[in-house]
Amino acid sequence: MPERKHTRASEVGSARATAQLPGLDIDIGFHRSRDGDWEQVSINVRATPSFEAFARLVESANPFVLWAEAVRLMWAPWLLAAETLMLPSARPRRLPEPRED
Repeated sequence: MPERKHTRASEVGSARATAQLPGLDIDIGFHRSRDGDWEQVSINVRATPSFEAFARLVESANPFVLWAEAVRLMWAPWLLAAETLMLPSARPRRLPEPRED
């Protein structure tokens, strides 16, 4: 569960909220002028590793391999069920035990 912090400097002046997620820090600040003429909201997001490193990781991934793995995972249960139904009737008809890869 993310850690949340909330502090309020004064009822009118400013407020700040922070959240820490794995690899991501979020800081939200709210400021209002004393006479009420303007308000400011700032949102700061800090990623570890950087956003650029994450983009390089996604860029280097082969989309065909990801697609092929998704298709394999989607069809695997159906292929196992079809294989089980094709067994000779002398054998008991039950699904094979799940494999741990």
